[in-house]
Formats: sequence, structure tokens, C-alpha cells
Amino acid sequence: MIQWIKNNDAIGTVNRGVPAESGLCTLCDSSCKGKCETWLASLKGRKLLYPRDFGQTTAGAWHVSAVGVGYHSLRIQGYAYGAKGINGKLTNNADDCIFTNVNIQSSFGNVHKTKFKLPIMTGALGSTFVAAKYWDSFAIGAALCGIPIVVGENVVGVDRESKLENGRIIKAPELDRRIETYFRYFNGYGAIIVQMNVEDTRNGVAEYIMDKYGDKVIIELKWGQGAKDIGGEIQVTSLEYAKFLKDRGYLVDPDPYNPTVQKAFEQRAITAFARHSRLGGTDLKSPAEVRESFMKSVAYLRKIGFNRITLKTGAYDLEALAMAIRYSADAGLDLLTVDGSGGGTGMSPWNMMQHWGIPSIALHSKTYEYCKILDEKGIKVPDISFAGGLAREDHIFKALALGAPYTKLVCMGRAPMIPGFLGSNIEGVFKPEKRAELHGHWESLPPSVTEHGKYPEEIFAGWEPVKAIVGNDEINKIPFGAIAMYAFADKLAGGLQQFMAGARKFNLSEITRNDIFSANRETAEVTGIPFMTDAMNDKALKVLNE
Repeated sequence: MIQWIKNNDAIGTVNRGVPAESGLCTLCDSSCKGKCETWLASLKGRKLLYPRDFGQTTAGAWHVSAVGVGYHSLRIQGYAYGAKGINGKLTNNADDCIFTNVNIQSSFGNVHKTKFKLPIMTGALGSTFVAAKYWDSFAIGAALCGIPIVVGENVVGVDRESKLENGRIIKAPELDRRIETYFRYFNGYGAIIVQMNVEDTRNGVAEYIMDKYGDKVIIELKWGQGAKDIGGEIQVTSLEYAKFLKDRGYLVDPDPYNPTVQKAFEQRAITAFARHSRLGGTDLKSPAEVRESFMKSVAYLRKIGFNRITLKTGAYDLEALAMAIRYSADAGLDLLTVDGSGGGTGMSPWNMMQHWGIPSIALHSKTYEYCKILDEKGIKVPDISFAGGLAREDHIFKALALGAPYTKLVCMGRAPMIPGFLGSNIEGVFKPEKRAELHGHWESLPPSVTEHGKYPEEIFAGWEPVKAIVGNDEINKIPFGAIAMYAFADKLAGGLQQFMAGARKFNLSEITRNDIFSANRETAEVTGIPFMTDAMNDKALKVLNE
């Protein structure tokens, strides 16, 4: 097991807890006072791309890439000549081939294309309370950045204000809030995607969305995620709420109607109830049955009006991965998100995250392999999004290259949530009367923030760029968390442009698997990406032997 380094003195970042491969702490606390790389990028933006204290220091890299298999053990190629992907009025002249001219906008989709300004999307933010608390920051931030955001499963089912009639949803205020908040600042780039699981399908969530919003919303079928191989879950601390969820048809553990459990809750021996979703596909016995059921679901969604349909699958066995790719291709889906184990934005069982499923880099490598098989058969494969422990600009480049040309997006779960937490904590200090509403944890700014300024305009690198988008009056309505998210995204954008320029690729479509190499033999074997002294060696020998 690799022990990741907790602090990076070069850029001034520190992890509060043990960092995961993503660079985020294993347990990310919404009250955190800093300062991991994502946290600090939410304030400083692209300035964090460079070592601190310029003019006084020099910096050297530390490497863990030679040990173990993971995205950390892929490295990015740089080239000494050439430029690909220059378009428009630009030329291959050095005056035009600057990193800020790298085009990182693109689109995904089969027939109906969805544009985005940066090749990332959020993970599914569903019925977990952390998603509901900070939704304004997440959704407005995503809209301003021009990236897709995903409303996860069970949002309608857990909403105590929602109304069902004859088992079908007729009122869904929390889902409405989430959709309408995003569209308030939607500018033609990005999208809002709503997931459905077993309970959502039974409750008629798709029909409700179509009736109210039409095909402005993308609908997503869900097979699973990388954090767990069971359905989604949340915890509630109210006996009455637990009874409400059981009455809604959910599994609630322990049973809130059990007199023994009620007595234990009264004595505080039990303090919370876990609500679980049902497993999908349990009545199916073969890939053929899975395909038939899946194609019927897609056909029904198209029949009621959805033009854009996506699928999210988790770190299941390779047969399930092959089915997800092939059936998505057969159904003409717009996007397939493949989520490797194991991270999560909710309350996934801890040891399940640790010990189930295929890790991201291996699952993503097989995704490429299976897509290529279909492609060579003349079958159009769906656009792909990779998820699972990705948080930085190097992750974006590596994931796009590993799955090229099929991978169009990188799905980030926990990382884009951190700006929402941080911004809300800062806003709560400046607006103490709204602190509870904002779910801010701080009464005063910690030194990790005041070292960047005393007022919002100087604390947030994203303040002025966001104000330029929304205007002088509207900026006062933008959550600080959304402004922080804009700065974080700008850091990712600038870093990705730099990596692409170094690889002489000035358009996302030009990124290929040749633009990365493996830092150890084991990673080369798993990914099919050549080892560092093998990659490009044939071209090197040609130069020497001419």
C-alpha cells in the first residue's frame, strides 16, 4: 500500500487526514479549515498551479509513480516539436501556439449534442443531506462553469414535502429546487442530469420531469457506482422521519416500527436509522434478459419524450462492464459513466469501499479495450465518462488519454463539493444572520483564509470573473461556494491547457493514448500503456539509425 504524502510544501497545501490517491483527505469534513489542494484552489484558482513564494524559492518534484498501479503511475508525454488541433484563425506559429489558446470545450452525445466548457462533470449528488445543504453552491457553480451536474437517486423519495398519488409523484419541491437553481444561470453549456433507481422508477420520476421540464433535462439510468455494490443509503436521526421513509417503501434499518428498536432509540442506544434502496436487476438471470429489460427501459424513456439518455455503472465484474458498453451502444445512449472503486459522496459502508470492485485504472483500461472491440466491428460506441478518485488537472488529461478517443468527460465526485463547503463557511462569517441557512460552520475566518485577504473580493480569485459574467448587481446573489467552485474549475482549466500545450495538442479531440506512458511495468501490463523506456523508443532509434 502506498502512503500518500500529507503536505506539499512547494504549493503550500496540507491534508488534515490521510490523503487518498485523488489528493483529497479520506474523510472530507464540510467544516474543514484547510488546506488540501482542492480547498486552496477554491480560493486561489490557477495561481495554485505554481510553487509558492516565487522569487525566493526553488522547487523539486517528489515521485511515487514508480510504486503501485494507479493514475499516479501514469505520466504525461511532452514533445519537442509540432502542434495538432490548431483551428479557427490560429496558425502553427509560436505566437499562436500558447497554452491559453488550447481549446478545452467540446460536447458529448449521440444525436443531440450537449456542449461543455471544461471536460468535467459532477458525480451524482442525490439524497445525501450534504448534497441538499450545499446544492445552491454546487448547481450555480456548475452552471457558471458550463459543466454538467448530476442529481442523484432518491431525491424525490426522501423529500417529506413531496406528494404521491396512486403511487406516482405529483409534487416534488426538492427536485424542482435543484433543477430550477441550475437553470437560473445556465448559459447553453453543461446540462442537468437526473438519475433514477428502482424507487425513482416506481415513483414516476421520469414522467414528472418530462411533464414539467421536457427534454431540457437529461435522464440517467443507474446500474451502480464505485463506492458500493448495494443500493444507495442515507442516515436519519428522527424516528418519525424513519417511519416516513419506511412508509414510502424503503428498507429502513433497524425497523422504526419495531417496539424494541423504539425503546432503544428512546434510551439513546440507537441514534440513527439507515435508509437503503433496493438492488436492481435481481429478477434477471442472464445477459440476454438484462439487455431486454434495459432496451425496454430506454425505449419507454424515448417514447415519453427524452432525447438524451445516459447510464451510470459501477465497479462490477467485467461481464457487467461489457454489458453496459454494448447495450448502451445498441440503445444509442448519449453517455456512459464508468465509476471505479472506491470513493463516495454519501455514507457508503466503509469496508465495502475498501474491498469491493475493480479499482479505477483497471476498470477504465478494460473500458477502452471493450470499446475498441465494438469500434472495430463497426458499432458506434457511446461517449464515455471516467469516474473514481479523480480531482486534479493531471487526472483529467490522463483519463482522457487512457480512454481516447472514446472518453469525453471526467466525472468528479467529492472534489467539486469542497468549494461549496469552503465558500459557505466563509459566507457564513460575513453573513452571520444567514449562517444556519448557509450551513456555515465558522464564526470567524481562520488564518488559512485571512492570509489571502480580509474581504470576499480579495479572498476569492473567482470573484471578479464571476461578476463579469453575472453583472454588478447579480454578484450579490451568487453563493460564495459557487464563486469558489469557479476558481477551482479555472485552476483545472489552466492546468489542463498547460499539459495539452506541452503535449502539442491544442484540441481535446487530439489527445491519444500515445500522450501518456507507464512509470512501472505492472501499470503497463494492466493498462496497455507502454513503459517509459519503451514508449517512443522505436522513433528514437529511427533518428539514431538514419
